[in-house]
Amino acid sequence: MPNPSHNGISPVHHHPEYYLKDGNITFLVEDTLFRVHRHFFECESQFFVKEFAKAPLEGISDSSAFRLDKVTTADFAKFLWIWYSPSYRRESKPKDYWLVILDLSTTWQFPEMKKLAVDQLQSLDMEPVEKITTYDKYQIDKSLLLPAYKLLCKRAGRMSIEEGEQLKLHTVLGIQEARERAIRSAAEGGCRSPTSADAADEELDRILIDVFSLKGHAANPQSTQPKQDPAVPLIKTPKSNGGATNGNGTTKSSGSGSNDHNQKDANKNKTSGK
Repeated sequence: MPNPSHNGISPVHHHPEYYLKDGNITFLVEDTLFRVHRHFFECESQFFVKEFAKAPLEGISDSSAFRLDKVTTADFAKFLWIWYSPSYRRESKPKDYWLVILDLSTTWQFPEMKKLAVDQLQSLDMEPVEKITTYDKYQIDKSLLLPAYKLLCKRAGRMSIEEGEQLKLHTVLGIQEARERAIRSAAEGGCRSPTSADAADEELDRILIDVFSLKGHAANPQSTQPKQDPAVPLIKTPKSNGGATNGNGTTKSSGSGSNDHNQKDANKNKTSGK
């Protein structure tokens, strides 16, 4: 059911999943109200800390909802999913899903969320040109682009005009230089009519690391493999009445971890007392 007109403009709606009864801040995105937990936005994002300070009374109710522009209802829901889905590590989401999270976490200055998005993208298939332009746009560690650079060097034929227009000039020139060096290396190794694909993998890694100044990159086979269990921070759900609220508004007990810790302490005391 739509709510009455918001500020006399148009009817607004509660989001079916992310309008939580125990939420303590309301956001308006397009024509949809989200009521969630302010803590998430203040504990990591300096962007929201500053925005909340400018308007301390915004978001305390539906009628004074904190308005978010330049984001769609669907994309904001994707962003919130990270906090309100404890099973996010086990759920398989497509590339476009994580690109949204990468974009918003960068814009709103959520560094841990951004790390998570990058980690997930590393395990997904992306065309090399798209990956390079994306990582350049969001200023992501260039050493993670070694596999993409390598694919562009080893494939038959040069980049298309369209691909060249998407990449920065220094990237296009760097790929060309790496290809030429790889061909020379293959020729010196005794290959007749060599191509850049004929260079040894280790040598091509070394060339690319040198051309693109990939500092700190360990050129070994494992460094380019997708991570199966990314070492990203566990993004905790908020606590309410001793439990964590999930996306359905239900709660989960959060005491098991402390009980285990107390049991370990008790065992230690028993041992020391013998």
